[in-house]
Parts: sequence; C-alpha cells; structure tokens
Amino acid sequence: MRLQVDLKESLFWLFVICIVILYPLLISIYVTLPLFIGLSGYIFVRAFEKEIDFRYLILSLIYIFELEIALWLPTFLIILAVLIFDISIYPYRIYIKRCQLCISFLSVLFIDIIYLLLILIYDFIFSTNTIEINSLLYYSLIFDLVMVILI
Repeated sequence: MRLQVDLKESLFWLFVICIVILYPLLISIYVTLPLFIGLSGYIFVRAFEKEIDFRYLILSLIYIFELEIALWLPTFLIILAVLIFDISIYPYRIYIKRCQLCISFLSVLFIDIIYLLLILIYDFIFSTNTIEINSLLYYSLIFDLVMVILI
C-alpha cells in the first residue's frame, strides 16, 4: 500500500518537473501556447508566504527563469512583478478570505497586469520592443485565468 502511494507521488513529481522544464521550450517553438506568467507567479507567492510546500517555490522559479531565457524576456522582470504584487496587493486578501477562487483569480490577474505594465515601462525606458500587445497576449491572459479556475 505504501509502495503504491510512493509510486503515485513519484510519478506526479516526475510529471511536474517535466512540465516545468519542457513547457518553456515548447513555448519558444509554438508561440500560440499560453505563457502562464500569472499562474507561476501566484504559485511563487503562495509558496513564499508558506501556504503551500517549498518545492513549489523552487519549481516556479525554475519555470520563470526558463521562460525568460527561452523567450528572450528581460531577466527578473517576472520576479519583480510578483514581488511588487506580494508587497502591495497580496496582504489585502484578508478582505475576501472566504472566497479562495476570488483570491486566486484576482492574484493572477494583478500579477499579469503588473508584469505587462513593467514590460511597457521597460520598453519605454530602453526604447525596445520586447513584446507586442496583440491578441495572442490577451489569449495567454485569458487562458491563465481559466487555468486558475480549473485548478
């Protein structure tokens, strides 16, 4: 019985590690795949606040760094967006603490919005065009929010 539980847990973590390592590489090849910036940021915040296991913090950091490297995004900008969210907005979750889905949904939405604002500020300061705001970006945002609802 214990062997079966250990096997299921090992297979689960093997699957999660494969997704974390391979999905950013697939995004660089297939540009229509959603980015999951908000979802990975929300997992990072929850693990940072010790609401979930510390392993999720490490996995979300690996995913974020691989995503930034694979898509040539500015390094540490996702982490900066998540930390701004964690310091400024996440402490106010106590006002809607009864609705866990609302907290998750709004957290992912705010992380995505803060990241997009930081990208726009970065592009303005350095006169670059890191990311174009088009329908694929909106698709990624919507898919990010749907995944939070499903999980």
